[in-house]
Amino acid sequence: MSIDNSSLSNIDINTVVHPYTDLSSHQKNGPKIITSGKGIYVYDDAGKEYIEGLSGLWCTTLGFQNQRLVNAATRAMEQLPFYHCFGGKSHPNAIKLAENLIDLAPNQMSKVFFANSGSEANDTAIKIVWHINNARGLHNKKKIITRHKSYHGVTLFTSGLTGLPNNHRDFDVPFARIMHTDCPHYYRYALEDETEDNFTNRLVANLRALIEKEGPDTIAAFIAEPVMGAGGVIPPPESYFRKIQPLLKEYDILFIADEVICGFGRTGNMFGSETYDLKPDIITVAKGLSSGYLPISALMLREEVFDLLLYQSKEIGIFGHGFTYGGHPVSCAVALEALKIYEETNLINHVQKMSPIFEAELRTLETNPLVGEVRQIGMLGAIEIVKNKITKEPFKTTDKIGPLLVELMQKNGLISRAMGDSIAFAPPLIINEKQIQEMVLIVKRSIRELYELLEQRDKN
Repeated sequence: MSIDNSSLSNIDINTVVHPYTDLSSHQKNGPKIITSGKGIYVYDDAGKEYIEGLSGLWCTTLGFQNQRLVNAATRAMEQLPFYHCFGGKSHPNAIKLAENLIDLAPNQMSKVFFANSGSEANDTAIKIVWHINNARGLHNKKKIITRHKSYHGVTLFTSGLTGLPNNHRDFDVPFARIMHTDCPHYYRYALEDETEDNFTNRLVANLRALIEKEGPDTIAAFIAEPVMGAGGVIPPPESYFRKIQPLLKEYDILFIADEVICGFGRTGNMFGSETYDLKPDIITVAKGLSSGYLPISALMLREEVFDLLLYQSKEIGIFGHGFTYGGHPVSCAVALEALKIYEETNLINHVQKMSPIFEAELRTLETNPLVGEVRQIGMLGAIEIVKNKITKEPFKTTDKIGPLLVELMQKNGLISRAMGDSIAFAPPLIINEKQIQEMVLIVKRSIRELYELLEQRDKN
């Protein structure tokens, strides 16, 4: 695919500050410039084709260049290019989308609040939890429990909820109201000879001990992704949520399900909460809501939560929170069309058919001496690269093995992402069997090249 790059010829391509990038080396090397996409593929400014193995940033569930979404945006732009939901105003697209989301949502959600990103949605969820606990007279019940290796955003508060050290270093987060509990990664953190169920029991006991230590009357909410995404694609161990949820009920702790990555088919159901039988009080969604075509996110609230918001609004005279572009009419139109496509194409069924094929192909990587673990659910997967397969010994962080493998994969035509030495896969949900096989063949080739590089390094 030939791309006209003349428009970039006289522009300094390093004027953008790039997120999650080594800014120092980037100033020397410059960006990888992606200029177009189609289906599961994207193309750079030289016309080279890549499988987008992470759907951009876990977003483009329907792939690139979906004409129905483009048309929906065009129609909405022509009719009402902007309006807001402040001061009791609304527009048809926001109303219709909220209704559709409530119809789809698990655990009898009642109301929807719109924002623009997963970070904003999770930040709003915390503000709402604090707001309603003030309404209940529980003024000290404000602490939030999250998990090590979790990811919930990069706003001032959600960057602290996120349990990844590089999101904290020299940003002066997390704040005092944030508590971190165990990462539920059985492969990496189980004790010797500890069964998966016993591992879960230990994590639940540790959570109970944390709640008791801090004081149950100070803990407001527990936030969790059904499957940890940016922390390494970590599905929960056996019985984990089944045992965690009664504990939250026992201590009157609200449960926030962060479905920003898992929502809209990614785990093989419309929501990860369905996959793991979660009963949250608040659900946050983004990414797949519009297939990433336009920024939009949402919170879905149970009626009991909204009733307390209603009570506070009567007391104060206003619900003093919102975003200018929350519920943007064009974004809502694209999200509405995406939900139609999910239903009309039976995309969830397609994911369920592709999931065993995806798993089987990833499992073929397990025999490689550098692959310690393969993790997969629905169309989410990861491999963890290790120095010693038997002892699970990792490489040194300074070796940057994960980023090196991602670099090799990109050279070979596959874009993915390293989270430490875990390599994530979340391709567009429209991917077919042949394309899954093509993707894994590139991974195999790249791991082989990595192995050869490491052998050569050891000889030197």
